[in-house]
Amino acid sequence: MLQAHRLALRAVLRPPPSLLSPLALSARAAHTQSQSQSQSQSQSIGTTGRRSLPVNTVVKFVPQQEAWVVERMGKFSRILDPGLAILIPLLDRIAYTQSLKEVAVEIPTQSAITQDNVTLELDGVLYYKVVDPYKASYGVANAEFSVAQLAQTTMRAEIGQMTLDTTLAERNTLNHNIVNAINSASESWGIACLRYEIRDIHPPSKVVEAMHSQVSAERSKRAQILESEGARQSAINVAEGAKQAQILESEAEKAQQINRALGEAEAIRQTALAEAQAIERVAKAIRQSDGGELAAGLHVAQQYVEAFGKLAKESNTIIVPAAANDVSGMVAQAMTVFNSVAAGQKKLLANSVGSKGTHNGGGSSAARDEGTGGFGSEQVGH
Repeated sequence: MLQAHRLALRAVLRPPPSLLSPLALSARAAHTQSQSQSQSQSQSIGTTGRRSLPVNTVVKFVPQQEAWVVERMGKFSRILDPGLAILIPLLDRIAYTQSLKEVAVEIPTQSAITQDNVTLELDGVLYYKVVDPYKASYGVANAEFSVAQLAQTTMRAEIGQMTLDTTLAERNTLNHNIVNAINSASESWGIACLRYEIRDIHPPSKVVEAMHSQVSAERSKRAQILESEGARQSAINVAEGAKQAQILESEAEKAQQINRALGEAEAIRQTALAEAQAIERVAKAIRQSDGGELAAGLHVAQQYVEAFGKLAKESNTIIVPAAANDVSGMVAQAMTVFNSVAAGQKKLLANSVGSKGTHNGGGSSAARDEGTGGFGSEQVGH
């Protein structure tokens, strides 16, 4: 009844719309529109930052990996852990629900300028987790929006301290620096940034073309260096092979000459030994046989005549005796040689029988000189 009287009184006291001025009507409409806009903004923030709040039904069951913030008469009371919870009707109200799971937030594409004045287009993904439900509820209005904005500004600041090459090469270092900066700033929000990953980096098209040209030039340089190194190594190998071949050839020639010299020396030694043995046997045969000296002298005379006959055949210089048609003179000359050799041999034999040692050698030398002198005198006479 009392409520009906109050409504009637308000209707009487409220002036009709026709009595209001157009200015008052426009002011009231603007005020109503501003209130509706503020309510819609608050509702949008609440929908992005909060989920629908559960109603107090005295007995509640909190899900796993969630934390419910309870207010009693508008003031923080406690945080409900997962499981059974008892609430007081009308006094307790579930003000916030925080998820304790890891949340992935997509960071939209944004522009950043490097230290060497190159504009880059970057986007990424941020992973965070609520570690303190009280701070996450009362420390920030919209945790997800705040963390995303903080990640964008931090990424711009970190990119501004690095060059383009460093940004492209040290992406892990950049991610680590962004995570540390976000954690230091969001500590009062009850949020821990677990990791930040840059997905794509888009340099300007001209910079990309320059980078491709640089890579092509670098690869061409490496190819030329490798080709020159190959040619150098090939030339070294060829020269080394030629050197080794010459060394081996000289060693082979040296060994061949040594072997040839050894062979010739051995042949000379064997020839001398054979001649010595032959002379020894001839001398022994002459000493042991009767008339051996005469036979040896006759053989020497025959060799002299034969050698004189070959002079005209083996040389261009012809030696003609004083009486070329005098055969008896040539025979007499040969007999003179024979007699000289025979006399020398007899004298040598007599000296060897009468003396020994060096005296024997001297006698033989004298006999040879005497025989040679006689032969020379005969040759000059003719």
